[in-house]
Amino acid sequence: MAEIDTSGGGGKKGGGKVRSKKASTRVDMTPMVDLGFLLITFFILATTLSKPSSMTLNVPDKTKEEKTEPIKASNVMTIFLGDDNKAYSIFGKAANEDPEIKTTGYGYELRQLIQNNARTVPGDKFVVVIKPTKQANYRNMVDVLDEMAITKTKRYALVDELTADEKTLLKDKAKLDI
Repeated sequence: MAEIDTSGGGGKKGGGKVRSKKASTRVDMTPMVDLGFLLITFFILATTLSKPSSMTLNVPDKTKEEKTEPIKASNVMTIFLGDDNKAYSIFGKAANEDPEIKTTGYGYELRQLIQNNARTVPGDKFVVVIKPTKQANYRNMVDVLDEMAITKTKRYALVDELTADEKTLLKDKAKLDI
Protein backbone atom coordinates (compact mmCIF):
# COMPACT_ATOMS: atom_id res chain seq x y z
CA MET A 1 0.00 0.00 0.00
CA ALA A 2 1.06 3.59 0.33
CA GLU A 3 4.10 4.15 2.50
CA ILE A 4 5.45 7.25 4.11
CA ASP A 5 9.20 7.51 4.28
CA THR A 6 10.11 9.05 7.63
CA SER A 7 13.84 8.82 7.28
CA GLY A 8 15.76 12.02 7.80
CA GLY A 9 16.49 14.40 5.07
CA GLY A 10 20.17 13.48 5.32
CA GLY A 11 22.66 16.20 5.74
CA LYS A 12 24.87 17.56 8.49
CA LYS A 13 25.46 16.22 11.91
CA GLY A 14 25.64 18.68 14.59
CA GLY A 15 24.75 22.33 14.52
CA GLY A 16 23.09 24.39 11.99
CA LYS A 17 19.56 25.11 11.21
CA VAL A 18 17.02 22.64 12.32
CA ARG A 19 14.90 21.51 9.48
CA SER A 20 11.76 19.55 9.68
CA LYS A 21 11.80 16.09 8.26
CA LYS A 22 10.42 15.81 4.72
CA ALA A 23 7.92 13.09 4.33
CA SER A 24 8.18 11.49 0.87
CA THR A 25 5.22 9.42 -0.28
CA ARG A 26 5.42 6.41 -2.52
CA VAL A 27 2.13 5.04 -3.90
CA ASP A 28 1.95 1.33 -4.54
CA MET A 29 0.09 0.83 -7.85
CA THR A 30 -0.40 -2.94 -7.54
CA PRO A 31 -4.03 -2.77 -6.36
CA MET A 32 -4.85 -0.30 -9.17
CA VAL A 33 -3.40 -2.69 -11.77
CA ASP A 34 -5.40 -5.54 -10.26
CA LEU A 35 -8.56 -3.45 -10.47
CA GLY A 36 -7.79 -2.58 -14.10
CA PHE A 37 -7.42 -6.24 -15.06
CA LEU A 38 -10.63 -7.10 -13.22
CA LEU A 39 -12.51 -4.41 -15.15
CA ILE A 40 -11.06 -5.53 -18.49
CA THR A 41 -12.00 -9.14 -17.73
CA PHE A 42 -15.51 -8.09 -16.71
CA PHE A 43 -16.12 -6.10 -19.90
CA ILE A 44 -14.75 -8.84 -22.13
CA LEU A 45 -17.00 -11.44 -20.54
CA ALA A 46 -20.04 -9.15 -20.32
CA THR A 47 -20.10 -8.11 -23.99
CA THR A 48 -21.70 -10.23 -26.66
CA LEU A 49 -19.59 -10.87 -29.69
CA SER A 50 -21.23 -10.45 -33.06
CA LYS A 51 -22.16 -13.77 -34.55
CA PRO A 52 -21.35 -14.31 -38.21
CA SER A 53 -24.44 -14.40 -40.34
CA SER A 54 -24.70 -16.73 -43.27
CA MET A 55 -27.15 -17.37 -46.01
CA THR A 56 -28.47 -20.80 -46.79
CA LEU A 57 -27.96 -21.85 -50.36
CA ASN A 58 -29.65 -24.98 -51.61
CA VAL A 59 -27.81 -26.87 -54.30
CA PRO A 60 -28.98 -29.97 -56.14
CA ASP A 61 -27.65 -33.33 -55.08
CA LYS A 62 -25.07 -34.60 -57.57
CA THR A 63 -25.58 -38.24 -56.65
CA LYS A 64 -29.20 -38.26 -57.81
CA GLU A 65 -30.02 -37.91 -61.45
CA GLU A 66 -33.41 -36.35 -61.83
CA LYS A 67 -35.15 -35.71 -65.09
CA THR A 68 -36.07 -32.09 -65.48
CA GLU A 69 -38.21 -30.49 -68.08
CA PRO A 70 -36.67 -27.83 -70.29
CA ILE A 71 -37.15 -24.25 -69.18
CA LYS A 72 -38.84 -21.86 -71.57
CA ALA A 73 -36.98 -18.66 -72.35
CA SER A 74 -40.16 -16.69 -71.64
CA ASN A 75 -39.89 -17.72 -67.96
CA VAL A 76 -36.22 -16.80 -67.54
CA MET A 77 -34.71 -13.55 -66.33
CA THR A 78 -30.94 -13.24 -66.82
CA ILE A 79 -29.06 -10.77 -64.61
CA PHE A 80 -25.55 -9.73 -65.62
CA LEU A 81 -23.49 -8.18 -62.82
CA GLY A 82 -21.48 -5.29 -64.20
CA ASP A 83 -19.20 -2.55 -62.96
CA ASP A 84 -20.08 0.65 -61.06
CA ASN A 85 -22.72 -1.25 -59.04
CA LYS A 86 -24.97 -1.75 -62.05
CA ALA A 87 -26.87 -4.82 -63.08
CA TYR A 88 -28.05 -5.52 -66.61
CA SER A 89 -31.00 -7.79 -67.20
CA ILE A 90 -32.94 -9.41 -70.00
CA PHE A 91 -36.26 -11.16 -69.61
CA GLY A 92 -38.21 -13.54 -71.78
CA LYS A 93 -35.69 -13.85 -74.62
CA ALA A 94 -32.32 -15.41 -75.20
CA ALA A 95 -29.30 -13.24 -75.94
CA ASN A 96 -29.30 -14.20 -79.62
CA GLU A 97 -32.91 -12.95 -80.08
CA ASP A 98 -31.89 -9.26 -79.70
CA PRO A 99 -33.67 -8.65 -76.39
CA GLU A 100 -34.17 -5.34 -74.63
CA ILE A 101 -31.51 -4.90 -71.96
CA LYS A 102 -32.40 -3.01 -68.77
CA THR A 103 -29.85 -1.30 -66.56
CA THR A 104 -30.63 -1.15 -62.85
CA GLY A 105 -28.89 -0.51 -59.57
CA TYR A 106 -28.84 -2.96 -56.70
CA GLY A 107 -31.32 -2.87 -53.86
CA TYR A 108 -34.86 -1.60 -54.27
CA GLU A 109 -34.59 -1.06 -58.04
CA LEU A 110 -33.47 -4.64 -58.73
CA ARG A 111 -36.03 -6.00 -56.28
CA GLN A 112 -38.87 -4.27 -58.11
CA LEU A 113 -37.64 -5.58 -61.46
CA ILE A 114 -37.49 -9.17 -60.17
CA GLN A 115 -40.93 -8.94 -58.58
CA ASN A 116 -42.53 -7.40 -61.69
CA ASN A 117 -41.08 -10.10 -63.95
CA ALA A 118 -42.04 -12.86 -61.51
CA ARG A 119 -45.67 -11.71 -61.59
CA THR A 120 -45.85 -12.26 -65.35
CA VAL A 121 -44.86 -15.93 -65.10
CA PRO A 122 -47.62 -18.33 -64.03
CA GLY A 123 -47.07 -20.65 -61.09
CA ASP A 124 -43.64 -21.56 -59.81
CA LYS A 125 -41.86 -21.51 -63.19
CA PHE A 126 -39.97 -18.23 -62.85
CA VAL A 127 -36.18 -18.72 -63.05
CA VAL A 128 -33.40 -16.18 -62.53
CA VAL A 129 -29.97 -16.80 -64.04
CA ILE A 130 -27.21 -14.75 -62.38
CA LYS A 131 -24.10 -14.20 -64.48
CA PRO A 132 -21.27 -12.09 -63.03
CA THR A 133 -18.93 -10.38 -65.47
CA LYS A 134 -15.23 -9.74 -64.88
CA GLN A 135 -16.04 -6.22 -63.68
CA ALA A 136 -18.42 -7.41 -60.94
CA ASN A 137 -17.24 -7.61 -57.37
CA TYR A 138 -18.08 -9.83 -54.41
CA ARG A 139 -20.46 -7.30 -52.89
CA ASN A 140 -22.56 -7.29 -56.09
CA MET A 141 -22.94 -11.06 -55.89
CA VAL A 142 -23.99 -10.89 -52.24
CA ASP A 143 -26.48 -8.11 -53.05
CA VAL A 144 -28.11 -10.20 -55.79
CA LEU A 145 -28.27 -13.27 -53.55
CA ASP A 146 -29.88 -11.11 -50.86
CA GLU A 147 -32.48 -9.98 -53.39
CA MET A 148 -33.22 -13.62 -54.22
CA ALA A 149 -33.89 -14.25 -50.53
CA ILE A 150 -35.94 -11.05 -50.07
CA THR A 151 -38.13 -11.68 -53.13
CA LYS A 152 -38.41 -15.37 -52.18
CA THR A 153 -37.28 -16.47 -55.62
CA LYS A 154 -37.00 -20.24 -55.33
CA ARG A 155 -35.38 -21.06 -58.64
CA TYR A 156 -32.16 -19.30 -59.56
CA ALA A 157 -28.81 -20.35 -60.94
CA LEU A 158 -25.30 -18.94 -60.74
CA VAL A 159 -23.47 -19.29 -64.03
CA ASP A 160 -19.89 -18.13 -64.37
CA GLU A 161 -19.52 -18.30 -68.15
CA LEU A 162 -20.99 -15.92 -70.69
CA THR A 163 -21.95 -17.21 -74.11
CA ALA A 164 -20.64 -15.51 -77.25
CA ASP A 165 -24.08 -14.01 -77.90
CA GLU A 166 -24.24 -12.60 -74.36
CA LYS A 167 -20.77 -11.07 -74.70
CA THR A 168 -21.80 -9.42 -77.96
CA LEU A 169 -25.05 -8.17 -76.42
CA LEU A 170 -23.27 -6.64 -73.42
CA LYS A 171 -20.61 -5.02 -75.62
CA ASP A 172 -23.11 -3.51 -78.03
CA LYS A 173 -26.00 -2.46 -75.80
CA ALA A 174 -24.50 -2.11 -72.30
CA LYS A 175 -21.12 -0.82 -73.52
CA LEU A 176 -19.26 -3.23 -71.23
CA ASP A 177 -15.65 -4.16 -71.93
CA ILE A 178 -15.74 -7.96 -71.82
